Amino acid sequence: MPEALSMARQLDLDLVEVAPLANPPVCRIMDYGKFRYEESQKAKESRKKTIHVSIKEVKLRPKIGKGDLDTKVRHMQEFLSEGHKVKVTLQFRGREMAHPELGSRLLDTVIAQVDGLGKVETQARLEGRNMTMVLAPEKKAPVKKERTPGEAKSGSDEAADAGSDDGDLPIEAETHDSQPEQTQAPEPEPEPEVEEQAVEAAGDAV
Repeated sequence: MPEALSMARQLDLDLVEVAPLANPPVCRIMDYGKFRYEESQKAKESRKKTIHVSIKEVKLRPKIGKGDLDTKVRHMQEFLSEGHKVKVTLQFRGREMAHPELGSRLLDTVIAQVDGLGKVETQARLEGRNMTMVLAPEKKAPVKKERTPGEAKSGSDEAADAGSDDGDLPIEAETHDSQPEQTQAPEPEPEPEVEEQAVEAAGDAV
């Protein structure tokens, strides 16, 4: 241990005991201030990535009116769209306990109205005078829209129009034959007729 302390002083660093229960104890020479700063930064990043999911409770009655039910369902849709879970509590009173099917029917109506935003995480169950159900937000993967040939064509037309707007004229491709051009040899010029007549006249004279 004294040797480790002297080494840490020479390096102007700290001697930190990382495993005190080991035999012998394990120590590390480090900059303790820098180590604490890095650990706090890691903890802060992990807290940023943590998703806090809370449970919102909405209470209903078996004889709730349609307007009140629509308002409650609208609140449920808002909670689910924000990523919260919703606990639906249906409260029975007096003789309503003899007709639990009314509560089940009402909860089925709620499930149908929040379809697409939430799904049933915990099925409805009767606990004393309350029937409870938990809804969780629906997670859907984003759907990529495939471009049709017509849309692709329109996109190329737009690109051509954009090029023409910039003052660029469309360039037509020219085709060149790989074979060299054939040149015709010049035809020999005909001899003057005067010379032929002169030769014939000389032959007659002979």
